[in-house]
Amino acid sequence: MKTVLITGVGKGIGQALRERFVSAGWFVLGTYHTTKPAPNENLLSFPLDLSSSQSISKCAQAIRETGKKISVLINNAGILIDDEETDVVVKKLRETLEVNLIGTVDFTEQIISVVEDGGHVVNISSTAGSLALATNGASHYPNHYPAYKISKTALNMYTRTLSARMQSRDVIVSSVHPGWVKTEMGGPEADISPEEAAKYIYEFAVTHPETGEFWFKSNKLPW
Repeated sequence: MKTVLITGVGKGIGQALRERFVSAGWFVLGTYHTTKPAPNENLLSFPLDLSSSQSISKCAQAIRETGKKISVLINNAGILIDDEETDVVVKKLRETLEVNLIGTVDFTEQIISVVEDGGHVVNISSTAGSLALATNGASHYPNHYPAYKISKTALNMYTRTLSARMQSRDVIVSSVHPGWVKTEMGGPEADISPEEAAKYIYEFAVTHPETGEFWFKSNKLPW
C-alpha cells in the first residue's frame, strides 16, 4: 500500500483529496489545523499550524516516526485573508507568507528526506500567482488579494528550486492550480466542486510528469 501525505485534510480540497486517495487504496497521512478528520483505518492525522515553527517541527517528527515512506506529498493547506483588499496590507502579507510560503517550505524541508526516490511533491498553487497572467488589468483575476497572489508566486519559485535539487533522486516537484473551487476560500459561486478538483489532482499526482512545471488538468500553465 502506497502512502500519501496531504496537508489540510480537515475540509475543502484537502478533505476531498483524503477521501479520494483512501478510496483508491492508499494510506493517508493527513494534517489538520482546526477540524480533525473522522477516524479511518487507512488514515493517520496530525495537528499542524503552518504559522508555528514549533508545530511544524513536532508534526514533521511525528510523521517521520511512523516509519512510512511517502510516495506523494501534497502541500494543500493555505489561507486567503485579504480577499477584499486591493492594496498590500503588510500585516496580512506577513501572516499569509508565514502559512502559504514559509510554513509550507519549512514543513517540506523537514519531510523531504522520507519522500521516496521517484516520488512526487505537489504544491497547490493558483493562476493568481502567475506573472504571465497578471498583465495590468487584463488578468483573469481582479486587483484583489495581493498578499495571496504574492504568496503563490513565491511558492511557484520554490517548486522550481526544489525540483532542481531533487533531480538526482528523480523526485518530481509540481505546482498545480486546483481551479476555482467551491470551498470557504473559493466561495459558493466557484465553478467546480472539491470532489472534481480532487479527482484531477489525484490523477495528476500519481503520474510522473516533467518536473518543475506549473499545471492545470495535466496542461502546462505559464509562470
